[in-house]
Amino acid sequence: MALLTLPGIIDAHVHLREPGATHKEDIFSGTTAALAGGVIGVLDMPNNTPPIVDGPSFLWKEELFARKAVCDYGLFLGYDGRDVTPIREFGHRAVGLKLYLDETFGDLTTHEPEALARVFEVWPGPGPIAIHAESRSIPIALELARRYGQRLHICHVPHPDDLVRIDDARQKGIQVTCEVTPHHLFLSDAAVARLGAYAHMKPPLVSPGDVMLFWQRLHLVDIIASDHAPHTRVEKESAFPPPGVPGLETTLPLLLYAMNEGRLTLERLLELTYYGPLRIYGLQPPEQSNIEVEIGEPYQLPFEGYHTKCGWSPFVEQWALGRVVCVRMRGQVVWTERGLLAEPGFGKVLRPSQSNRY
Repeated sequence: MALLTLPGIIDAHVHLREPGATHKEDIFSGTTAALAGGVIGVLDMPNNTPPIVDGPSFLWKEELFARKAVCDYGLFLGYDGRDVTPIREFGHRAVGLKLYLDETFGDLTTHEPEALARVFEVWPGPGPIAIHAESRSIPIALELARRYGQRLHICHVPHPDDLVRIDDARQKGIQVTCEVTPHHLFLSDAAVARLGAYAHMKPPLVSPGDVMLFWQRLHLVDIIASDHAPHTRVEKESAFPPPGVPGLETTLPLLLYAMNEGRLTLERLLELTYYGPLRIYGLQPPEQSNIEVEIGEPYQLPFEGYHTKCGWSPFVEQWALGRVVCVRMRGQVVWTERGLLAEPGFGKVLRPSQSNRY
């Protein structure tokens, strides 16, 4: 057995479901699952119930995280298609603004071009505007970013051809970064026949050939983020299953197995999961923090047995490598293979770096 010491993961795209849907996940269970997966910081999305689109809701969610989180965190602000005043007033407190240009889970979809233009015009930063967008909508956001000089981050890129379009925009001077998810790297649409609704997500899974293209074009990707979006088994097995899958505890072992296969280097893994998120969102990492991973033999991931409240994974039978045996944050051991050692409220807001730049 070898022991690998890493700085940990900053997962820039999670849905911890609190407030509004704590039967799926909550702040404590979600940040506990994060530590179990070697994740020392999470950036949480605003499509809660109620959605986080104004000062009162944002401050309420901040208070909830301050009391309950056991890993560090940052919070996105959302937009409901109406008043842009909260964007001006509270943008500086958020890690970024999340816009939904296409349908997903929640009620924050904004299609109207004039409303989008107003948002791009007034967003104060310093974080980027992050978007959920299908392939047809990505050019709209790229053009708005160019027109208003905004930094744009494209979440869970839906198709490998979009990476080429994004890189072309970069070459033209648009400030744009992007992410892909582990489920778009390790699962294909063939998983739907095997897993049914447990493989239902937005953007949807792509063909095996397109999965190969994602890997071939990984040099065009800035970060890998889990898009941890848990739902209960009852919900997934219902007549109208919601889109989304959990992923906080599986990103690292999946990527370590890919590294062992020669599909990426350790340096690239750290750039995609740690340095890239910190750079894009202009954040300081927690001091004196690292994780220890025991590297043994490869193993297949189970369907159940996780710390996330929903308790299941779509990566069942996928090959993985490494088990997190220790997590330190700010010099304190907060997780070992025996379980959680931190108290609720140990997690802190991820602070802006001094430069806070892309």
